[in-house]
Amino acid sequence: MDTTLSITNSSRLQVSEFILVGLPGIHEWQHWLSLPLALLYILALIANILILITIQHEPSLHQPMYQLLGILAIVDIGLATTIMPKILAILWFDAKAISLHECFAQIYAIHTFMGMESGIFLCMAVDRYVAICYPLQYSSIVNEGFVIKATLSMVLRNGLLTIPLPVLAAQRHYCSRNEIDHCLCSNLGVTSLACDDVTINRVCQLALAWVTLGGDMGLVFASYALIVRSVLRLNSAEATSKALSTCSSHLILIVFFYTAVIVLSVTHLAGRKVPFIPVLFNVLHNVMPPAFNPMVYALRTQELRVGFQRVLGLGENVSRK
Repeated sequence: MDTTLSITNSSRLQVSEFILVGLPGIHEWQHWLSLPLALLYILALIANILILITIQHEPSLHQPMYQLLGILAIVDIGLATTIMPKILAILWFDAKAISLHECFAQIYAIHTFMGMESGIFLCMAVDRYVAICYPLQYSSIVNEGFVIKATLSMVLRNGLLTIPLPVLAAQRHYCSRNEIDHCLCSNLGVTSLACDDVTINRVCQLALAWVTLGGDMGLVFASYALIVRSVLRLNSAEATSKALSTCSSHLILIVFFYTAVIVLSVTHLAGRKVPFIPVLFNVLHNVMPPAFNPMVYALRTQELRVGFQRVLGLGENVSRK
């Protein structure tokens, strides 16, 4: 194994870089995955940039719901860009080496953006809850100030709570192995190479997952339970259908996001027999939501479709609905 080593003051060996070997078990043909992954990344960039341009360009979209969608687009771009350039460099140019500092920075960025995405979904659920359950108070509760405060709270929450992960990982001693059977620096994958005890790292990872993703998921589904209860009390079938249609796009996204989180956790626990499956799921979970989130909203939201047409010059005479 080609391992780069340096001698520490204590005469113990300490690796100076990690090697991301890619997808375990399928190294010989993993480069064939570069094309679909590259297409997904390009789609994520183009679709989310188009979302941002459309929301900025169209005055009718200057509403909290679409402003939160714009913030989600920024987070999606950040999440995909955190991992995809390095993955494509591995698959195309065999650039597998990554310094310890770069690896720890990637751990921080991945968990921060993932937590922010979950937090934005929670804010969008609150937006829909107020809109349906308290329509008369909506404009006074969910306004520009709400969006700013919610965004800042998500940035601070995830930016601060994620700090212990890379800090604790950097404090471990990596003395022999430096090959990571992954395409990216996952916290558990990196710390599994440490020569000392990593119990605190695993506990911190589990606590962060429960506090952020688990807490957000519980609150999101509680919001939708209250929404469903409120909708079922409506006397008109047309009003019920209209109320549910206003949150259908968001519901599709959160079900996809949290289902993927659960599937990823299960495959990670059961991935010892076929180790490339959890690794592939991990990669896809970081790039598929950024690629498909804008498409879901574009297909199911009339105002956004009209905005796309106007920005792209495809619907100059399209009337706003």
